Amino acid sequence: MNWQDRENPQAGGAELHLHEIFERLAARGHDITLLCGGWPGCPPRAVLGGIQVHRVGTRHTFALLVGAYWRAHLRDLPFDVMYEDINKAPLFTPLWGAPYPVVACVPHLFGGTAFQELVWPLATAVWLAERPLPVVYRQIPFQAISESTADDLVARGLSRAQVEVIYPGVDFSYFTPMPELRTPQPSFAYVGRLKKYKGVDLLIRAFARLQHPTAVLEIAGAGDYRPALERLAASLDLGAQVRFLGFVTEEEKLALLRRSWAVALASPKEGWGLTNVEAAACGTPVVASNSPGIRESVRDGVTGFLAPHGDVAALAAAFARLAGSVELVQTMGTAARAFAESFTWERTAQETEAHLAASTRKGG
Repeated sequence: MNWQDRENPQAGGAELHLHEIFERLAARGHDITLLCGGWPGCPPRAVLGGIQVHRVGTRHTFALLVGAYWRAHLRDLPFDVMYEDINKAPLFTPLWGAPYPVVACVPHLFGGTAFQELVWPLATAVWLAERPLPVVYRQIPFQAISESTADDLVARGLSRAQVEVIYPGVDFSYFTPMPELRTPQPSFAYVGRLKKYKGVDLLIRAFARLQHPTAVLEIAGAGDYRPALERLAASLDLGAQVRFLGFVTEEEKLALLRRSWAVALASPKEGWGLTNVEAAACGTPVVASNSPGIRESVRDGVTGFLAPHGDVAALAAAFARLAGSVELVQTMGTAARAFAESFTWERTAQETEAHLAASTRKGG
């Protein structure tokens, strides 16, 4: 169960995480079915990497339709386990997913950060939807993608014994360093959605404090916060030093990660920080907020710098240290590549397979 599959136009890191794992499990001979939401005009059925995909409704109606579709089309099939990927609001599958054991995966929970992005009625709905987790899922095994997410679940009332931390991987055969592509002048990058809660405005303000005449900040991604960010850059008189690239392809993202002196991320909370590890695999340091999830994808002072969240001066100081020393960029980049190589999708799939097998035995 997931709200979206990787072909969905709204797909992001959570969908990549799911498919990297379960396409590998399908290749091992497991029979995998994905029930998810669709989008206007999408095919209702598909096969992606060996996974049988059933699409019902859209991101706005999926939660209302998923239970009925499950009972009508899938409930009576001989599955061993139901895996709910809680990457938006929970679907409360333990209430209606029987007769199969349920395992829940949590990339991260929104909590109060929902109020930084959504209008208050919708933010309140998201916040309230997360409140019953410790009751509805009290006997359910969980997978968390970071210790920070595990801590969040425990703080909400779940037992730590319920939660298995399984870190995501990175394709470091694709994300590889090419030092010869590094720009001659300092270049920093943000890659991700342009949403208010992502803290891209903090990066722009920190970059403005750098006051480096030839440095650039490249912002890759789309989202409804882009006009406000463009106005902010203009108000700070940054001109062509801040470049909005819009949506970029995977090939364009790879080139951006390779040519940058550092990748930056300043959101208050993430499940993990996949782009940070992709940058590390490219031999590129990271400047980031010392926020839950993010702090686990950066080794402070070794593969990059962590700054207190919201501390624009500290972010600017980290930019300045890297902008002032290409040797530091290279040293940190080498360490970052070694760090990234410890995270493989094959290991993630193996650990997930073992956890599902153990959970099935307990549930059965």
